[in-house]
Amino acid sequence: MTNSDSKAIYVTRPALPDVQDVFKEIAGIWESGNVTNMGPKHEELEKRLCEELEVPNLSLFNNGTTALLAAIKALDLPEGSEVITTPFTFAATPHCISMCGLKPVFCDINPETMCLNPENIEKLVTPETSAILGVHVYGFPCDVEKIRQIADRYGLKVIYDAAHAFSSKINGKSIGTFGDISMYSFHATKLFNTIEGGCLTYNDGGLHKKVRNLRNFGIINEDVVEEVGINGKMNEIQAAIGLLNLKNYKNEQAKRQRVKKFYNDALSRISGIRIPEKPDYVTDSLQYYPIIVEDGFPLSRDGLYLKFKDHNIFTRRYFYPVCSDFECYKNMESAAPANLPVTNYLKSRVLCLPFYGDLSDNDLKRVMTVFGEF
Repeated sequence: MTNSDSKAIYVTRPALPDVQDVFKEIAGIWESGNVTNMGPKHEELEKRLCEELEVPNLSLFNNGTTALLAAIKALDLPEGSEVITTPFTFAATPHCISMCGLKPVFCDINPETMCLNPENIEKLVTPETSAILGVHVYGFPCDVEKIRQIADRYGLKVIYDAAHAFSSKINGKSIGTFGDISMYSFHATKLFNTIEGGCLTYNDGGLHKKVRNLRNFGIINEDVVEEVGINGKMNEIQAAIGLLNLKNYKNEQAKRQRVKKFYNDALSRISGIRIPEKPDYVTDSLQYYPIIVEDGFPLSRDGLYLKFKDHNIFTRRYFYPVCSDFECYKNMESAAPANLPVTNYLKSRVLCLPFYGDLSDNDLKRVMTVFGEF
């Protein structure tokens, strides 16, 4: 018997500010006539986020993908060079490498954190390698210290995709301070969002002018265009929503902590379900709630995914397919399944459960009912 007639439960829901507060902000923007081109809301959000994320430098963008493109371009990596990255990520990660005229090289992942495995990175370094692009998957941090050591040894740049890691810290230090440059996504599905948006954080203040130029067509002033750039500017409405959401995201995190505890308590009693746990020295961003469906569970991951659909509950096979399966990458040597055994194991095992603050007790019980059928 299914719950197909019950209301749908989705894997996530946007955390949005009060609509009346949004209307007030929009009215003020309309009255000013200043709606884009790095206006006052944009500048205020940039400053506030710099403080909130405890980073020395921060530049806003209209979305995370544009930000990541700018991050790669800002480091002036040699054209055609190789960037070691993970296949266990969203498509934007390798796509940005490719669109910058570079070659993604896929590296296998750690079975516990699901991030780049440093033990595999060094084997892939060649004279053509220019950078490492790690992803803090589900907010699990990459092994930043070992990656730094490898990068220093071979003179490589380090870029981090921190799309899932808003507010995460490692031993009390902001995750956005590691490597040469980090990208955060502020898409509607993220804990902190500006509907669409993103930012770059970086320690070297010398990158600020380069990033700013890349974000605005390379335009310096009315008379001078210094280099090739794109339109990566965040508009004033996005920035205003970001300022409102900045007041609310910790409350959303607190509500998600309740959901996480419910899942942890309930799922710990179910054979064949593994709950990946972040180490104690990491501050959890509470972006997603992934589980691993092992052989001891009566259904495969895909079988469980379909069973949830029967109950009008929408989980996510995230990440599946992995980037090394994509038509545009699957023929690369580094994409061969034999080179990515952990990635290819986990891509058929990971399932992200519904995870947002407004899940009611009844919603959570419905989720657990599916597990209780076996």
